[in-house]
Amino acid sequence: MELGYWLAFAATAATLAAAGWVGWSAAEWLWFQPRRLERKLMAQGIRGSRYRLPYGDVKENENLVDEARRNPLPLSHSIVDRVVPHLTRVVDLYGGKNKVTFYWFGPSPRVIIMDPELVKDILSSKSGHFEKLRLTPIERLLSMGLFSYDGEKWAKRKRIINPAFHIEKLKMMMPLFSACCDELISRWEELVDSSGVFDIDICSEFQKFSADVISRTAFSSNYKEGRRIFELQKEQTELVFHTAENLYIPGSRFIPTQKNQRRNEIHREVTALLKSMIEQREHAIKNGEAKTDDLLWLLMESNRNAQEGDHMQDASLTTKDVIEECRMFYVAGQETTSVLLTWTMIVLSMHPNWQDQARNEVLQVFGQSKPTFEGLSQLKIVTMIFYEVLRLYPPGVTLLRHTYKEMKLGEFTFPPGVQLLLPIILLHHSREFWGEDTEEFNPERFSEGVSKATKNQLIFFPFGWGPRICIGQSFTMIEAKLALALILQRFSVELSPSYAHAPDNILTLQPQYGAQVILHKLHPL
Repeated sequence: MELGYWLAFAATAATLAAAGWVGWSAAEWLWFQPRRLERKLMAQGIRGSRYRLPYGDVKENENLVDEARRNPLPLSHSIVDRVVPHLTRVVDLYGGKNKVTFYWFGPSPRVIIMDPELVKDILSSKSGHFEKLRLTPIERLLSMGLFSYDGEKWAKRKRIINPAFHIEKLKMMMPLFSACCDELISRWEELVDSSGVFDIDICSEFQKFSADVISRTAFSSNYKEGRRIFELQKEQTELVFHTAENLYIPGSRFIPTQKNQRRNEIHREVTALLKSMIEQREHAIKNGEAKTDDLLWLLMESNRNAQEGDHMQDASLTTKDVIEECRMFYVAGQETTSVLLTWTMIVLSMHPNWQDQARNEVLQVFGQSKPTFEGLSQLKIVTMIFYEVLRLYPPGVTLLRHTYKEMKLGEFTFPPGVQLLLPIILLHHSREFWGEDTEEFNPERFSEGVSKATKNQLIFFPFGWGPRICIGQSFTMIEAKLALALILQRFSVELSPSYAHAPDNILTLQPQYGAQVILHKLHPL
């Protein structure tokens, strides 16, 4: 009887201790730590909103974004208040001359950095301790591969993946780029009516086109064969992004909600499809079949070289790692190019004089002949136009980093647990850095290159900057230049009366209601 009593007492005490530990941990996470961080930031003159348990500014920011999304804009490039109203509100309220302000994402202070020198320090190699924000378990279902890692794991993956994106490798992919462009143009030519005119949603067209390019260049398959992966990844992106906007509650992914179940179903299906493709490629390699020079083959070849060179298993990628990188090809490669081409067509429709200049340059360099790899580098006006579109409509509107230990940054000292937000779109639209015409489309500002346009300040970084600059930047620019050159040779474009100007941030900056334009078929000279 006495033994049973003490066992029951011990069990009760253990339960109470565990409950006490859980309660204290929750209190530390949701109250004591945020208040300490708030005091340390304000003591350094950094102004921001006051912390509110437990969501911080999440709910208020959601309301601001929802309100901004309700109505389209007049035709202009003044888009920041619609795309990031929560950021402009914080900067307006607490910024002033201070280029560092903060708000609360749940119990974490999110510091907005508007100082180009501090942005450069964060993104440069000397500040490697400012890490990527850790993904939640739900965000990891999107599997962004290289983009989601830090430290040695990131360095190892970059060493292996880099060779697949060298310029000579991209040059070998030109026939695949060209084949996808030809199919796009042929499809459009079949759609024209007797007057050579048709109304089309250019956004969905470029999504299909860029998915086709990724399918062929990554897996040597055409769009129809890669369609299932593309469609699933697109659905997963939307499911994950809307969750990422909210505070993640630990364990919530296990609740059998319809969205949780769908996210898991997509993850399993995409993993199975990619695993099958990788196993088929491994079988082909073992049988000595001819290589295809696609991204998957180059990745696996580089992976084998890394393993053989280091004679260490941890120097290579596992099948799971390769699957993650393949997911990255689809999400990053497809999204970035499609939105760049979409906004370029919208902007050229708004500014027909620049459309004419770009077309004249393309015809001067190529005539009616198919564009060549070498010729693309001669398209100065087209390059200027792309840079100005990327300035006004960057694919990614922010970058996030965080501190895992105390870090010195300029005159500030940030304790561990602080999130650092680099507002790409705010810096790209800043009147202070770009002048009074910052909201105007003026490709001439890039006529002497990016360095001259930015006065060597880090105020233009649509693909990131420093060691972690987007590995697929050249891939995207070559693909976009080739597609635009071919389109300008054969079509002119204007906005459809049904077009609604509504830039919206869903992982990348996209037109909320699509991009309806009218294409006019041109007759060769």
